Amino acid sequence: MNGFEKRTLEKKQQIIDTTFTLLNREQGLKTLKIEDIAQAANVGKTTIFKYFGNKETLIHETFTMFIDQIRQEAHVIMDKNLPFEETLIALSQNKMHAINLISKQFYLDMMAYMTEKNERGLSLLMEKYSKESIDMLLDLFHRGRKEGKVDLKYSDEFLILYFQSLVEGMSHSTIYEKLLPYTQEWTEILLKGMAPNQ
Repeated sequence: MNGFEKRTLEKKQQIIDTTFTLLNREQGLKTLKIEDIAQAANVGKTTIFKYFGNKETLIHETFTMFIDQIRQEAHVIMDKNLPFEETLIALSQNKMHAINLISKQFYLDMMAYMTEKNERGLSLLMEKYSKESIDMLLDLFHRGRKEGKVDLKYSDEFLILYFQSLVEGMSHSTIYEKLLPYTQEWTEILLKGMAPNQ
């Protein structure tokens, strides 16, 4: 990579980081303007349009960056091959830690953006991650079955639907606000619910 390419990448990252910071304010997405981003990032509006084309693409890349960080940390946790319960707790803690880094408005804006459907009925950001997330969950469920922590009577399809419904429910603003203090209890009930009857 030559010096020009490196400076271009650094400038793009600076704009994305600035956008993240501005989205993480209480006002969030609804009041965010390209002029605000340009001023805070110390670049011209034309530079933003040159690198991203439009505000929508910049927002998409900013949310994608945040989700990519969570995803990469989840892969690190999975690669440790810890026991099922430890892995599930670590994944839950990873997600809750990430959520604690952002404002309520950022979370709500991101969830609204992630669940907005495109012309094929697929969520804008979730489409990119759905197969990878499902593969990770299946790996976790198979690990849990081998350890006797996940009841064999539950099919992969059911467990995937179960987790997806939990995530969809948690994405709703009224649920998210109330559930956040109960992360540990949520994880315990989740573990007990999948466990074989003793």
